[in-house]
Amino acid sequence: MVHNVFTTTDEDFAFSAYDLCSQSADASPTMMSPWNPTSPFMKSPWSNFNETVLTTNLPQNGLIGSFVRKEGHIYSLSVKNGILYTGSDSKNIRAWKNMKEFDAFKSNSGFVKAIIISGDKIFTGHQDGKIRVWKISSKNPSNHKRVGILPMFFDIFKASIRPKNYVEVKGKRTTLWIKHADAISCMSMNPEQEFLYSGSWDRTFKVWRVSSSKCVESVKAHDDAVNSVVATLDGVVYTGSADGAVKVWKREQNGRYIRHVLVQKLLSQECAITALAVNKSGSVLYSGSSDGLVNFWEREKQLSHGGILRGHKLPVLCLATAGNLVVSGSADKTICVWRKEAAVHTFLSVLSGHTGPVKCLTVEKDKESSGGDQKWVVYSGSLDKSVKVWSVSEMVSDTQQMAMVQHVRGDINWESILSARY
Repeated sequence: MVHNVFTTTDEDFAFSAYDLCSQSADASPTMMSPWNPTSPFMKSPWSNFNETVLTTNLPQNGLIGSFVRKEGHIYSLSVKNGILYTGSDSKNIRAWKNMKEFDAFKSNSGFVKAIIISGDKIFTGHQDGKIRVWKISSKNPSNHKRVGILPMFFDIFKASIRPKNYVEVKGKRTTLWIKHADAISCMSMNPEQEFLYSGSWDRTFKVWRVSSSKCVESVKAHDDAVNSVVATLDGVVYTGSADGAVKVWKREQNGRYIRHVLVQKLLSQECAITALAVNKSGSVLYSGSSDGLVNFWEREKQLSHGGILRGHKLPVLCLATAGNLVVSGSADKTICVWRKEAAVHTFLSVLSGHTGPVKCLTVEKDKESSGGDQKWVVYSGSLDKSVKVWSVSEMVSDTQQMAMVQHVRGDINWESILSARY
């Protein structure tokens, strides 16, 4: 069954204000400070300092450093080869290396909600519904140049000629199907790096062929904002929405035509789905929601519900996986770390130190890991305008394993929490 899908060969529309709905008023960016965009060519507003490690009875997990900025809340992070990219509610994207500013580049739209790194290109998703494409200089990696905007102007012009390319969106307005009609909230690149997926508050996800920079499909996926999209192996795509649903889509290809078909609905609840993450092998899917819970599903022949991870008092806002670890960030200002081994998730630690909701996470392997102790570097971005850098180990002692909370199976009485865009 295909859900309102538009496909052919392959920028700018109305957008709505950010609305973070949670149980805590201080989780809203509008309650914390106004926008304060500045030029990236000015001296960086970040400060670098070391803090006392604030973790729970786990000495091998600790805070490495913290960057505090004055120009906006942190909404997106991405890291590759030790270079961290940060997006905020200013118009600036900044690059960091060894905890020092590496470069900064400026877009024409604030609220950089998603960042994807693929080869020598960086894709950034914005409040205005556009995807901006940046290229890393091969001669000078600290130099980034904008090389395109998706959808491209020529594709917009070409599509605008045919009336059938217009679709109705909220408020009985019409727009081209190749354009997002609202903010881009999330992006994902499939493992083969052939397709880029963008999810939006306009309730759709769109599929972009990276080689041609063209939108090849638009899917009306949900009844409310799409908060998370994850592309995995074998053409499988997961979407999570403020409508409380987690859906599984399968890519089908007939020649040059692409379409995604809904194959499974994993969850349908009153609480908004705020984040999704999949482990490297694609065998486990995690879903965070506005009730503070993390559900997970395990794949054998088909995905089946494996249990619930409980660690947060307020909405889960972001998830990340690395090795055997799953990491969650929340509006309660903490980060929870679990380790999965066989069918059991062991709760390792709580990373505390942010003074605002933790909005985004990204992880990379710690190159200094040795022996059997695999360590990871976890980056967390917050609405307190800071990024914190943590060292996290997969090691679990016997006493910790006995004392820490493990996942809970069975039915749960869901609390009714208002759906929200994240």
